[in-house]
Amino acid sequence: MTSTYRITLLPGDGIGPEIMAVAVDVLKTVGSQMDLAFEFEQALIGGAAIDATGEPLPEATLKTCKASDAVLLAAIGGYKWDTLPRHQRPETGLLGLRAGLELFANLRPATILPQLIDASSLKREVVEGVDIMVVRELTGGIYFGNPKGVFETETGQKRGVNTMAYTDSEIDRIGKVAFEIAQKRKGQLCSVDKANVLEVSQLWRDRITALAADYPDVALTHMYVDNAAMQLIRWPKQ
Repeated sequence: MTSTYRITLLPGDGIGPEIMAVAVDVLKTVGSQMDLAFEFEQALIGGAAIDATGEPLPEATLKTCKASDAVLLAAIGGYKWDTLPRHQRPETGLLGLRAGLELFANLRPATILPQLIDASSLKREVVEGVDIMVVRELTGGIYFGNPKGVFETETGQKRGVNTMAYTDSEIDRIGKVAFEIAQKRKGQLCSVDKANVLEVSQLWRDRITALAADYPDVALTHMYVDNAAMQLIRWPKQ
C-alpha cells in the first residue's frame, strides 16, 4: 500500500527555485522506489513573498506549512532586500517560520566524504573520520528576546539593544533532544556556553547538568564557546 505525504515547498530566493526543482526530482525518484507518494504545494517566503505580498512570511504560507507533513525550504535573502526595515526583510520570514512551527531544535550533522577530504582546508588527519551532530536551539535566546531595537537615549545618542533570554523549560527541551541523540550515537555530549560571563549561560549549564542525571549512559562535558570554536578546527574528532 502506497503511503502519501503532503509536502510544502518553499523555494524562496536566489538559487532556491533551481535547487528546489532538483530536490523534488530526487523525492519523486525515492518515492517510486520506496512505494511512497508525495503531494507538493508551493508557497511564498522571503524576498519572493515580499515582492508578491509585501510580507516576508504571509499568513497563507504559515497555514499551508502547518497543514503539511513536512516543509522543504531552499534559500532566503539577497542584496535586493537588504535596505528594507528589519521587520520586512526576508530573514524575518525565516524567524517567523521557526516560531510558528515551534522548530526549536536545529540538527546540523558534520561529516566528510572520503572523496572530499583533500578539498578541505584542514589537514587530512584532522578531518578524516569526523562525525559530529550539532544541536542548536532556534526559538529562544538573543534572536527572540525582548526588548530589542534601536532607541534614543536621554542624551540624544542611539542605543542598540538585543536581549538574550532562556527559560528553564526552553533549555530542558533542547537538552533532552541532545541527550537522546547522544544515546543513539557515541554516548558523548558537549554543551557549549559562556557561563563564565553570562548569567543566561549559567542557567543553561545548570539545567543541562541537572538533566544529565536522567541519562547516565551519556558522558556530559561543558565547554566555553570561544574554546569550542578553536577545538572544532584544532581537533574536531575529540
